[in-house]
Amino acid sequence: MRPACTTNHYQYSLRKYLAWPIALLAMAVVAGCGGGAQSEASCTLSASQTQALEAEMGNQLAQADSEVDFSFSVQRKDGHRYNFNRGASTLQTHYESASTSKLVASVMILRLVERGYLSLSDRPQDLIALWPIAPGDTLYSMTLADLMSFTSGLTVEPTCINDSNAINDGSSEFEACVLDIASANAGNGLVPGSQFYYSATHQQVAGLMAVKARGVARWQDIWDEFKTQTGLFATSTYDVPSSINPRVAGGIHFTGEEYMGFLRALNEGRLLNAQSMSQLLADHTASVPIVYSPFMAGIGGGPGLGEDWHFGYGVALECRSAVFNCVAGERVSSPGALGSYPFWDRSKNYTGIVARQGAYGTLIKGINIERSIQPTIERWAGCG
Repeated sequence: MRPACTTNHYQYSLRKYLAWPIALLAMAVVAGCGGGAQSEASCTLSASQTQALEAEMGNQLAQADSEVDFSFSVQRKDGHRYNFNRGASTLQTHYESASTSKLVASVMILRLVERGYLSLSDRPQDLIALWPIAPGDTLYSMTLADLMSFTSGLTVEPTCINDSNAINDGSSEFEACVLDIASANAGNGLVPGSQFYYSATHQQVAGLMAVKARGVARWQDIWDEFKTQTGLFATSTYDVPSSINPRVAGGIHFTGEEYMGFLRALNEGRLLNAQSMSQLLADHTASVPIVYSPFMAGIGGGPGLGEDWHFGYGVALECRSAVFNCVAGERVSSPGALGSYPFWDRSKNYTGIVARQGAYGTLIKGINIERSIQPTIERWAGCG
């Protein structure tokens, strides 16, 4: 497989960078070669046209609204890639993922389903011996499918999911934390599959189910096996809030470069078979109320977008509308609360990421950085 051709945008101080006119800025961009693993269509843009569009993207990104340095990368269907770094950030900088981990975790769990270790109809009590939710509780019927679609009814997050200080007293070991989740939500009267609620609880329980089904001791073992099998995320770690109790839905320290490799492999069909990909990207919220979504309402006190996104298995199905009126799955993403934003535009066949780490609640910052240059990306990605 041919490696993707990459255009690197060299780093300058923001003041110097903004002082450059577009014509000179284009000279700082290395011409792309095209080709690559996704070369099902030839690009009709000339090298000079590509350079001009990349210079335009660079100028726009240099002026983008971000309170922290960030890196950006996007790859189009012919394999050509454009990179940008602002300030001290690079695509090799390790950032805390927050919810950008959700898509990664979903792929990891679906791969175990493919191999027969798990079934989407499995229930937590089938695998977790001390599961505290009893028969007769409405939550007793929850399945792995409900957990993957965030419709399990587990809406309350105990502190063990997020509080690194809780690790010191030994109370937040991974399995103990999952049992705390179950106990905190028991008796809430919610029926699994009846509503969507964006929370880290669902994948934490699904993660322990995966550990038990695979017959290993830790979520780290599932992570290490995935890395070994795929060659992805070589330097990334799953260690937030700690390595012994990682938050499955948001616990990776990643680099933009390594996440781009993951998106490329996913786009090329190297991680999931067709059935699993269909399950991942299907709209699992079309017929249920979305009780809480950070893309509508915001997170951690930060603003939301006011948009009615739907959801697959741990992946957002974007829609730039207050009422969902989009083709589900044409554009998918896994934004994080710290402002990182991995995205996959399936209708135009390009993948990309804004990699950054701002304050908790700056979820929409990365989304808006990409949106600020989206028309230019689409001209560049459309190749003419």
